Amino acid sequence: MSAVDDEADMCCAACGIKQLDNIKLKNCTACHLVKYCSVACQKNHRKQHKKECKKRMAELRDELLFKQPESSHFGDCPICFVPLSIDINKSALSSCCGVFICDGCSYANQMKDARSKRDPVCPFCRQPYASSNAEAERNAMKLFKAGNLTAIRQKGCEAKIVHNYGRAMELLTKAANMGDAVAHCELANMYGFGGGVEKDTKKAVYHWEEAAIRGNPEARFNLGIYEAQNCKFDRAVKHWIIAASQGYDLALEKLKEWYHMGTVRKEDLTSALRAHQAAIDSTKSPQREEAATADRSC
Repeated sequence: MSAVDDEADMCCAACGIKQLDNIKLKNCTACHLVKYCSVACQKNHRKQHKKECKKRMAELRDELLFKQPESSHFGDCPICFVPLSIDINKSALSSCCGVFICDGCSYANQMKDARSKRDPVCPFCRQPYASSNAEAERNAMKLFKAGNLTAIRQKGCEAKIVHNYGRAMELLTKAANMGDAVAHCELANMYGFGGGVEKDTKKAVYHWEEAAIRGNPEARFNLGIYEAQNCKFDRAVKHWIIAASQGYDLALEKLKEWYHMGTVRKEDLTSALRAHQAAIDSTKSPQREEAATADRSC
C-alpha cells in the first residue's frame, strides 16, 4: 500500500478531514473500506459509495459462506467429544437436559446401569430417564419455558409436522434468531418449497445461507440446487464439495453425477470423496461400533 493510500485511509471519505486527536473516524459498517468523521458525512457520501459498498459486502458474504465449517451444526457428543454423525438416527435427544448424545455413549451408559442394577439415568445430567412419554413431554416443556434453544426449535418442528404453520414460524424464527442452524434450514425449506407459507426465494436463500454458515450440510446442498437452477454452476459445485466434505451423501452423489456430465473436475471429485470418507470416519468410535452391533442383533 502506498503512502497516498495510507493517507487516504486516515481521511473522511466525504469531506476529506484527517483523523486527529479530537476527530475520530469510523469505518463504513457494511464494507469497512472507507472511513467517515460523522453520520452526516456517511449519508452525504452514500450515493457515491453505494456501488462499491454493495460489491464489497457481497465479497465478504461469500468469504464467510464458502469457508469450510470446522464441524457440522451438531458439533461433538458432550460425553466422548467425538463429532456427532449428521445421521440423526445415530444420536438421541435427552428430554431432561435437551442435549444430543451419541448412540455409543447412550449404549455404554445403559450397560453400566444394567450392571449396577440401578434405575437408568441420563449420562450427561445424571437425572433419571423419563419413565413415560408424558413425563418426557413435561421435561421438554420445562426446558422450553426456561428458554432452552433446542427445546424451542423442537417445539417449532413439531408444530410444523402437525401443520400448525403459524406456531412453527413463530418458534423457528425465535430459534433462528438465537443462532440455531436447524431452525434456519427449516425456515428456508418452508419459504423455498411453500410449506405452509407463501414462497419467498429471497428469504429461503437467506436462511439456507445462515444455516450453511453454521455448518448445516442439508442447507448447503439446497443452496447448490438453487445455484444450479440459476446456471451458477461454479457456486453450486463449491456448495456440494463443502457439503460432501461434511459427510453429506446427497452432495457426493450430485458431484458424481456432474462429473459424468463433465461439469466437475476429476481432482475435485477425488478430493471430495476423500473428505467425505474422512468426515464419516471422524464420527466413528469403538463404543459407537459396539452400539451399532448390539442394535443390529436386536
